[in-house]
Amino acid sequence: MEGNFIKIAQNAKIASQKAASLSTDIKNSALEKIANALEENKTQIFEANKKDIESAENLLQTGEITQSTFNRLKLDDNKMRDMVLGIRDIAKLQDPIGKKLLVRELDEGLTLYKISCPIGVLGIIFEARPDVISQISSLAIKSSNAVILKGGKESKNTNEKILEIINGALDTISGFPKNMIQQVFRRDDVAQMLKCDKYIDLIIPRGGNKLVEYIKENTNIAVLGHASGICHIYVDKSADINMASKIVIDAKTQYPSACNSVETLLIHKDFPKSDDLLASLQLSEVEIIQKPKSWDVEYGEKTLAYKFVESVDEAIEHINTYGSGHTDSIITNDINNAEKFMNEVDSAGVYFNASTRFADGFRYGFGAEVGISTNKTHARGPVGLEGLTIYKYKLIGSGHIVDDYVKGLKQFHHKDL
Repeated sequence: MEGNFIKIAQNAKIASQKAASLSTDIKNSALEKIANALEENKTQIFEANKKDIESAENLLQTGEITQSTFNRLKLDDNKMRDMVLGIRDIAKLQDPIGKKLLVRELDEGLTLYKISCPIGVLGIIFEARPDVISQISSLAIKSSNAVILKGGKESKNTNEKILEIINGALDTISGFPKNMIQQVFRRDDVAQMLKCDKYIDLIIPRGGNKLVEYIKENTNIAVLGHASGICHIYVDKSADINMASKIVIDAKTQYPSACNSVETLLIHKDFPKSDDLLASLQLSEVEIIQKPKSWDVEYGEKTLAYKFVESVDEAIEHINTYGSGHTDSIITNDINNAEKFMNEVDSAGVYFNASTRFADGFRYGFGAEVGISTNKTHARGPVGLEGLTIYKYKLIGSGHIVDDYVKGLKQFHHKDL
């Protein structure tokens, strides 16, 4: 079976090389056809998803999957609408490939160009969330990358059906490379993917801590993602109680299993309405814990740890110590404290008077995202189209040779154009 995966990876590499020169019109046409096909066949998708839900109920009872994983699995009309809208939004975005990031004349007739280009082949490993397939496929198409998808067993039927519809739409596009969007299902395929550094350029895991840590420890391929989403909200002493209550409740209850859901609430000891804030959380059916066993827990449900702090400095220190570098927010009317917080908290997203739930590619106007990165290289935060590009240098001369510059016969003038 190893040979089968190698063939898949080889096909993906060939597809990625052909995709690098795809026109914007062909890519946008492909995305529009995918959106239409998903709309037209949503009944089939729901039927496949129903099978997965029924099987997942048994996995939930035996403890093989968590409640948060089960919650992410279900597709409904709202998620389908967002899936299709996300694809159409990506089609409307500017093509990220072929952008001139730098144009510099090194000398007369010798010009250097820094041009955005695709990364190549993406390996995506994800748990539950079948809507991930349409998001990542669409972003890969628009950014001219090939992709190999490996979803969890709990969403196998839905994943198969969605990709069948996507590839059916792509087959109708003249000039579109074959094997640009592929999917594998076996558990052993993950191990093979992680070894395939000859063909795969970037691994993007979307799942829990254990999955991400396993991948990082078992591959030489670059990994883009986040291990956990331990997000914080700090309520400063000058915060408005109504705003604070509304934001914290949204960040905890709107979708508790999301990676951008708040897990720890920090409250200034002199905030006059702390009792009211905690009471509003309890009325919203949030379990609040003042002395958790650990401060670096991602609950993924309506559970929230809280702590009183002496100052904004202590809040920043706590977040930088226990946070996961994902998304953290301050609620305050003190602009100086807000600026201090946003400058000194070392996270991919730092917010002022806003819910952490805004950390999302769709909400950022990226159309969708392949995931949220806490990396400090290449891409950070919600990763959309730009995060799936790299660049190359193109140098155009007219018989120029280095020896002329070494001997002083010619000189660089490095003029940006």
